[in-house]
Amino acid sequence: MVSLQAIQAALVTGQPLEYQCHANLNLYDSPTLERLATQAVAGRQLRILPTAQATSALQVQLCEDDYQAWLPTEDVDLLESAETPYRAITLSEAEIRSRLPQVIAYTQQAMAQSNHYLWGGTVGPNYDCSGLMQTAFAAAGIWLPRDAYQQEAFVQPITLEQIQPGDLVFFGSSERATHVGLWLGEGYYIHSSGKDQGRNGIGIDVLSNQGDAVSQAYYRQYRGAGRVVASYTPCNG
Repeated sequence: MVSLQAIQAALVTGQPLEYQCHANLNLYDSPTLERLATQAVAGRQLRILPTAQATSALQVQLCEDDYQAWLPTEDVDLLESAETPYRAITLSEAEIRSRLPQVIAYTQQAMAQSNHYLWGGTVGPNYDCSGLMQTAFAAAGIWLPRDAYQQEAFVQPITLEQIQPGDLVFFGSSERATHVGLWLGEGYYIHSSGKDQGRNGIGIDVLSNQGDAVSQAYYRQYRGAGRVVASYTPCNG
């Protein structure tokens, strides 16, 4: 367990500030702490950034995916000093393919639990779309970037003729991916979709204009598909 005073002292001296979460944490998109940005499951590592800090929050960067967010200062006692700096593990494409059944199984097990869509959710049982993808892959030892548009940029683009179970499918506008799902095969994908457009939680839809209203809505926003061929390597990893 660390204290806010110890963190502030280390920031002044420029000491390395890498910590491990020993409980699940909510992280926010600004120092006002009004909107959830992501979550960090117990065991993840983060750095306190030496930027201007608010009295109510510290800016942090998650080590596994480089994602930046704000940690409430009241939660610093849920951190402990990391014994060793985070180091990414390199996986071959073949190793990743062999782990995809685990990824698919994770999403299906998550769907079997009572859940609803949660913007910023990665810990479960409630997820947002990219949070479900990141967590499912991480459960198999594969790291993806955090957000849908980042995941789209990270994967290897493929066509629907090439798609296989475990590949990702992306939706959004012509400018940017705003939604992501995991391909199951036979035209179906699993995803966590919202309340206004979607199923307010994890569900399975068909990539076709012949599906129900939810499937059709996402089909009209389909952008493309991608294959995970590497595990994300952080800038400092």
